[in-house]
Amino acid sequence: MERPWTAFYGPAVRSDIGEMPFRNLGDLISHTADVYTDQPAFTVCLPNGMNGTLSFRQVDEMSTALAAYLREVAGLEPGDRVALQVPNSLPFPVAAFAVFKAGCVLVNVNPLYTAEEMAKQFADSRPAALIIIDMFADKLPEALKGHHIPTVIVTRVAEFMPALPKMIVGLVQKHWDKSIHPVEVAHIRLPDAIAAGHAHLDPGRVASGSYTTGVEPDDIACLQYTGGTTGVSKGAMLSHRNIIMNMAQTMEMISGVTKGKEVALTALPMYHIFAFTVNLIGFYWLGARNILIPNPRPLSNLKRAFENYPITWMSGVNTLFNGLSNEIWFQDTPPKHLKFASAGGMALQKAVAERWETITGKPVLEGYGLTESSPVITFNPLGRTRANSIGVPVPSTEVMCLGADGKPVATGEAGELAARGPQIMLGYWDKPEETAKTIRDGWLLTGDIATMDGDGYFRIVDRKKDMVLVSGFNVYPNEIEDCLASHPGIVESAVIGVPDGASGEAVKAFIVRRDPDLSVEDVRAHCKAHLTNYKVPKLVEFRDDLPKSNVGKILRKDLRPLVTAETASGGQVDA
Repeated sequence: MERPWTAFYGPAVRSDIGEMPFRNLGDLISHTADVYTDQPAFTVCLPNGMNGTLSFRQVDEMSTALAAYLREVAGLEPGDRVALQVPNSLPFPVAAFAVFKAGCVLVNVNPLYTAEEMAKQFADSRPAALIIIDMFADKLPEALKGHHIPTVIVTRVAEFMPALPKMIVGLVQKHWDKSIHPVEVAHIRLPDAIAAGHAHLDPGRVASGSYTTGVEPDDIACLQYTGGTTGVSKGAMLSHRNIIMNMAQTMEMISGVTKGKEVALTALPMYHIFAFTVNLIGFYWLGARNILIPNPRPLSNLKRAFENYPITWMSGVNTLFNGLSNEIWFQDTPPKHLKFASAGGMALQKAVAERWETITGKPVLEGYGLTESSPVITFNPLGRTRANSIGVPVPSTEVMCLGADGKPVATGEAGELAARGPQIMLGYWDKPEETAKTIRDGWLLTGDIATMDGDGYFRIVDRKKDMVLVSGFNVYPNEIEDCLASHPGIVESAVIGVPDGASGEAVKAFIVRRDPDLSVEDVRAHCKAHLTNYKVPKLVEFRDDLPKSNVGKILRKDLRPLVTAETASGGQVDA
């Protein structure tokens, strides 16, 4: 097919990546450690100024030892799933890299999930091991009801930090904010697991240069969970090839970076596919120092990182760039070493991009992707960006817009965006029918409506109709409606997204009450007990009835015209 976008790659960008630069992710990790050895690889930066750092060599050695523990001590087999429920911190790369080296499958789990949400993901992925932060381990007894995870490894946010900061952070968490609770399930601490694994290391396998000599490119590396338009959670099976090739594709588009010299700020959670591939894998491969922010809220938590480190690159979503641009401290002392920032996860608003560039003097480069594409499909080339565009396809990727008949539409016409390339997932875990609906003849059907101009730049016109994007995270109405249906005071409900200045979109619930005394506070409290905070409706409107089709299906589309550009306030509206 014609690929007009290749004209905008620039002289240093290949139109096709060719062969994989590494056989598997374990090889990538060990090879990179051999190149950058004692240079700092990951630094965790806490709001109080305390920090800790691991070098490339340390991350490689500890992840190899932990891989040995998983295989030789815990008895995991290749292909077994290992759930990782840890925020941005030093244990994250050690644990993730260990899973890859062991030939197991990483399952990223949001640390903020409720016990109910954890249980659903555990039931679907059936992990043989779990690595979890101690701050949320108190959810395990409830989350594991009806499930058995043979090996549980517990870590802490200050793990691998120097002794004094580690002790201070631990005391604060235990006695001041009381965020640490006793772990009530059988477990082993992460340092002890690493020590036990080290004692069982196979010298021959270590000497070979990688602990993963038997891992093939098309073996599953990761189950990255996403939601479908029906609200059913699905695990995208991403192979070693998918992730490595997408890393190579994305890095090919980023000109101006210097291997071994960059300092990347990672404020987005690494369990999210964007930061997982680009920040964790991509910038490790480039030999960058990765500054990890465990919790970017409030935004003042980022202040020390900008003050203490020469940040040259950062990723984020629209709300992060908008929020930082409104911080007085950021306006007064913008990062002077910054080369550029990249945006994904949600649409980058033009006003936000312009204000960011005015403050920092550097652009935000917008791209587009999905969990199912590892995730990057398109990206704006540095120096060739176009406003309101998601850029051009990354190398080795074909993209087209399809009409209702499944055939490509003319240039400039809107159609469903479809993509094909080495980054497209293997399919959905245990869901062949869903896979068949989403991937046809190797083409990923994104469900997003887009246009392509004559130069090959794409623009998103509309999104999946029912999905709500809250600060870059997908929220699916069916899941929230299912939660609301369990409340005895609710007859029926419909959930949509409304514009919100702080988060891009906010969740709004239309509810028909059974109990006339049911309040907004009652509704929100019920949802908070079952859902992660960003899924809880910010607006609740009570109505006498809801619009329905002739077969009784609630029509969310008929509710949308009733919603103007209101600001979500959490208030009640009676109709």
